[in-house]
Amino acid sequence: MWPGIDLLMIGELDRLTSRPWFMRYVFADPEMAHAQSLGPGRRREFLAGRFAAKEAVLKVLGIGMFNGVPPRDIWLLHTDLGRPTVDLHDAALRAASRNRISKVTVSITHKGDLVAAVAVGW
Repeated sequence: MWPGIDLLMIGELDRLTSRPWFMRYVFADPEMAHAQSLGPGRRREFLAGRFAAKEAVLKVLGIGMFNGVPPRDIWLLHTDLGRPTVDLHDAALRAASRNRISKVTVSITHKGDLVAAVAVGW
């Protein structure tokens, strides 16, 4: 089992989320579609949570940000009950295969201005 964790303040992304290149690099189309359905405050929290979760998943894969796996290749969707799911694509899927990781799960939590994500791969 391989763990990964990330913690950030929600406001850390405010400047970056206003940049189209950042949004295209980090978030997959289904994530952006869901984010657009949310009000501004919830959207900000949602995107920060997904970013933290992507960082945690990259750590599970043994790769840091900007090291060959674009975060948009990690799709963080959710079940009908709201539980986050991880779906690896393209470079993320290849990295998981190289590291013999067949499944990744993630948990995201928010408290005040903080968001934390924990990922586990096996």
